[in-house]
Amino acid sequence: MVMLKLAARWQFTCYKVAKKLRSHESSSHRNTSRLHQVHSLYPGVAKCSLEGREGQTLVCEFQGTLLRTPSSSSLFPYFMLVAFEGGSLLRAFLLLLLSPLLWVLGKQSEAAAMRVMVFVTFCGLRTSDLDLVSRVVLPKVYLENLHLQAYQLLAATGKRVVLTAMPRLMVEAFLREYLGATEVVGAELHVVRGRYFTGLVSGSTPSAKHKALKDRFGEAKADVAIVSPSNLHLLITYSKEIYVVNKEEAAAAAAGVGTEMPRSKYPKPLIFHDGRLALLPTPTATLALFVWMPLAIPLSITRILMGVVFPYKVVIFIAAATGIRFRAGGVEEDNRSRGAGAECGRKGGVMYVCTHRTLLDPVMLCTGLQRRVTTVTYSLSRMSELLAPMKTVRLTRDRERDAATMRRLLREGDLAVCPEGTTCREPYLLRFSPLFAELAEDIVPVALDARVGMFYGTTASGHKWLDPVVFMMDPLPVYQVEVLGRVPRHLTCAGGWSATEVANRIQKQLADALGFERTALTRRDKYMMLAGNEGVSRAQRDGKRLPE
Repeated sequence: MVMLKLAARWQFTCYKVAKKLRSHESSSHRNTSRLHQVHSLYPGVAKCSLEGREGQTLVCEFQGTLLRTPSSSSLFPYFMLVAFEGGSLLRAFLLLLLSPLLWVLGKQSEAAAMRVMVFVTFCGLRTSDLDLVSRVVLPKVYLENLHLQAYQLLAATGKRVVLTAMPRLMVEAFLREYLGATEVVGAELHVVRGRYFTGLVSGSTPSAKHKALKDRFGEAKADVAIVSPSNLHLLITYSKEIYVVNKEEAAAAAAGVGTEMPRSKYPKPLIFHDGRLALLPTPTATLALFVWMPLAIPLSITRILMGVVFPYKVVIFIAAATGIRFRAGGVEEDNRSRGAGAECGRKGGVMYVCTHRTLLDPVMLCTGLQRRVTTVTYSLSRMSELLAPMKTVRLTRDRERDAATMRRLLREGDLAVCPEGTTCREPYLLRFSPLFAELAEDIVPVALDARVGMFYGTTASGHKWLDPVVFMMDPLPVYQVEVLGRVPRHLTCAGGWSATEVANRIQKQLADALGFERTALTRRDKYMMLAGNEGVSRAQRDGKRLPE
């Protein structure tokens, strides 16, 4: 009888919930039809003229206009990135468990769903962790999801006021640095002891935004506003011109007029970013990630140990069997060139100049060449040195000592070097240090590229000793090794060229082979942007001078 009563109570509860959802859905349909009637009075943002707006003021909301996310439930990936990258696996898993509840709450009240996401994501989180994630992790996903026409109108104006439904600290760094926002209005996170978030917010209600706009504009109005179907009522009072980002524009985009932001039109190039996740963590993708994690760790250990134990010819088949897609080219031509050099009586080894994508670059180079090549490194962890299947030699970042070390290694045999000095994830090449060009006459450029779908195998602010392990945790990583032809001797320093000219020419050759862009940025620039330091240890800062 108790079980029957419980079943009846549960059935009655489910009936009431379903009835409420049905009534809410019908009312939302009625509200949507009314909104469409109102929105038909205003033109779409794609029809807005961009000329003569340099001195005008624009007001818009980040979500649903600049950021192509129609509802609060679509903001889940951004909170998950903060929970995963700035918090912990436990915090991210708790947020994933609550995703069904967030979906149900979003149907009833988007504000309630937002408050729950904020509390789970930020309760107990350090302010420094959010600052790091908002500067080096979130800008990538924001740029990839920008609305092209909305951004073009924003960029054409002089002053830009942006409202956000997310906490202000999550978006302010991106809006000011990449989009040139003059003011950012959003919910404020409460902080305790000056270091930790409580998970509570203030200023997230429409009335609070109304007050902020009234304080900002007073009786005056912004020249132009970009609105979405959900915030028209908020901005219509404070704007002279109104342009709508609506579903009709999305249909037009599907017909051939794109709204996605191509990389070539980014406000500024995205060269450096950090974080471990290479995917957008939607609820489905995050669920797949956590399901894969128990399998990924033993798979990564197996891949690494097999690469250490077995010979290179066997390693290629093991890699293919475990999901690593490895592509090598130009190896036969390089072997013929080495044989011809030996017949001519050339002394010393060949300098393999590689692009730097992950810490596994030397391993993949040796796998492609089917032989061991000594590698010089800067800040490789002891664990990575122990697991490396080839000889690794540490450099000190003292130019004279490093030059002497590399000359000695070249006399003993072939040598691999990555003159960028640090890894870069995006399709860019950093400045090549010219030291290698001063030391070698036989130079072979090697174009290396790595692609992943779930985890990045590099980091600037995290634990670098985990980089190879994390890369091997990816389900289907791709590695490409293309050995280019040997640089003619008359185009090296032996032919009268300066070391800088040789380095720049090889950088251009590798960039053309990979389809990358060249930059003048260095290792120091990367670490200053991502980690706030020069990327060297305390001992190196105190006792050794940095390279030129």
